Amino acid sequence: MEIIRTVKHLNEVVDAARAEGKTIGLVPTMGALHAGHASLVERARKENDIVVVSVFVNPTQFNNSTDLQTYPRTEEADCALLESLGADYAFVPSVAEVYPEPDTRTFDLGPVAEVMEGAMRPGHFNGVAQIVSKLFAWAKPTRAYFGEKDFQQIAVIRKMAELEGFDTLEIIDCPIVREADGLALSSRNVRLTPEARAIAPRIHQVLLASRDLKAQGMQPAEVEKAVTEAIDASDALFRTEYYRIVDALTMQPIARWDEAGSRGTVGCVTVYCGDVRLIDNIRY
Repeated sequence: MEIIRTVKHLNEVVDAARAEGKTIGLVPTMGALHAGHASLVERARKENDIVVVSVFVNPTQFNNSTDLQTYPRTEEADCALLESLGADYAFVPSVAEVYPEPDTRTFDLGPVAEVMEGAMRPGHFNGVAQIVSKLFAWAKPTRAYFGEKDFQQIAVIRKMAELEGFDTLEIIDCPIVREADGLALSSRNVRLTPEARAIAPRIHQVLLASRDLKAQGMQPAEVEKAVTEAIDASDALFRTEYYRIVDALTMQPIARWDEAGSRGTVGCVTVYCGDVRLIDNIRY
């Protein structure tokens, strides 16, 4: 595996591959890689001739400076894992390389970016669109792979790709990978205290139980209320920021289950577990 530090070098590598008719799989990451990321790389490896994995903590998508400062950075371990998974290139640029000048672009992402994470983290999705659009333009991938834990983010990236004309790029969403106890894998999990880590799986347990509430005839708003109350009541360390049941394509809330479109319904939750902000979701 080769580590690439500059956009120029990345362009040279992918242009040569495309000239030979090779397909390119891109896995954008912010590093601190875990088994969830590994599953994306493994799928990209099976489906493409060349696999490029970006490792870059993108400052423009953090609306909380403390969160940016404390985000784990483990470049050496990340590159060792990527090599073991058969990645061809790790793109590990500096902030100055990615943003030689401030990126002042504002994307008209529409309703998919205005709810849930978009409402709670102003500017977050515009920052995501900035970095991912750059990666798409530089790596020129055939396919790009994203984990469904960040469910709303995938909808935002699809909208950005439509706006920016990445018409031939296939965006592939991949299932959440969980610990044996159900906790969704996240780079932020390493920041959980032992006490918080012990209770964090309850979030997924409550989400699973909420499917029974739907089966019992509860409508979305009732299920939202029940899930929020169940999480918050289960331990003093929990504080639910939001739980929303939305159309899985548009990310818009639904009042009745039959309002969902062709991609069905998803429930998205954000919970503070101690000081660590965790996200998860479940399909209904």
